Amino acid sequence: MLERPSIIVISGPTCVGKTEVAMALAEPLGAEIISADAMQVYRYMDIGTAKASPEQRARVRHHLIDVVNPDEPFSAAHFETMAGARVQDLHQKGLPVFVVGGTGLYIKALTRGLFRSKGQDGDVRKGLRKEAETLGLEALYRRLQQVDPAAAEGIHPNDTYRIMRALEVHQITGQPISRHHGDHGFGDVRYRILAIGLTLDRNILYDRINKRVDLMLGSGLLEEVRWLLDHGYPSTLKPMRSIGYRHMGDYLEGRVTWDETLRLLKRDTRRYAKRQLTWFKADPDIHWLEPGQVDDMRGKIDSFLT
Repeated sequence: MLERPSIIVISGPTCVGKTEVAMALAEPLGAEIISADAMQVYRYMDIGTAKASPEQRARVRHHLIDVVNPDEPFSAAHFETMAGARVQDLHQKGLPVFVVGGTGLYIKALTRGLFRSKGQDGDVRKGLRKEAETLGLEALYRRLQQVDPAAAEGIHPNDTYRIMRALEVHQITGQPISRHHGDHGFGDVRYRILAIGLTLDRNILYDRINKRVDLMLGSGLLEEVRWLLDHGYPSTLKPMRSIGYRHMGDYLEGRVTWDETLRLLKRDTRRYAKRQLTWFKADPDIHWLEPGQVDDMRGKIDSFLT
C-alpha cells in the first residue's frame, strides 16, 4: 500500500502570525506552502488579504495564491481539488508540505473531504430566497440560530448562500446541517497530519488586529479597493463583500462615514477572529502553541517527519 502523504497544518485566527511562523518552519526544511485562505486565491486583492510578500514567496514557494480573478467562481470544492493535486505532486517530489491559513472549511475539505448532502430542493430554495427578499437575511439568520445554533456559530450573518443552504438542509431532512457534518465526519483521513494551531491572549490578539487594520490602510487598502471598482469588479461580488473590501467599498460608495468605516472594520475583524477560534478549537487533534514557541513546533515537526 502506498504511504499516505504527510502534511503540516498551521492554522489559527487572523493576525496571530501564521505566515511568519510558517516561513520560519518551512524554509530550513526546503518545504513548500499551500495557502488555505479563501481570499488569497483572488488576484488583485493583496493588501486586504495579507498575502505573503513577493520576498517571502521567493524564499519559500507558495501555492493557491492568485489563481482566479475576483469575478470568477471559487469554492471549497475547487480548493479541495487543486490543493489535493499540489499535495500529491509535492509528496512525489519528496518535499515537505505545509498547509497554512485561517479558512477552516478549506483545511477540512482538503484533509477530510467535503460533505455533500443530497438534501436539495429547488422549491425550498426558491421559498427561502423569497423570504430573504421580503423579511431580510437577518430574519433567516435568526431562524438558523434557533434550529441549528452550531451551524450559525460558524456562518457570518451576511453569508447568504451558507445561511440558506443550512436552512434548506434542515427543512428537507428535518436534521440540522451540523449533525450531517458530524455524522459524515468529512470522510476518511487522507493524509498523515500534524496540526498546529497558533493562539494568543485575546487582548494581545485584538491589539494586533487593530494595528493590522491601521497598517493595511497605510499601505493603500482604500486605493486597492478603488482600483478594483474602477476595473469592473463591483462591490456586490462575493470576494468584494469580505472583511476590509466590503468596508472600503461601502465608504467609497457613500454608505458610511470614514470614522464609522474604521470602527466597523476593526470590530468585524475581531469578530471574525473569534469565529475562527471557535471553529479550530472544536478540533481535538490540534496542538495549540503561541507564535513564539517555534522551537517547540520544530520538535513536533522533526518527530512527525522522521
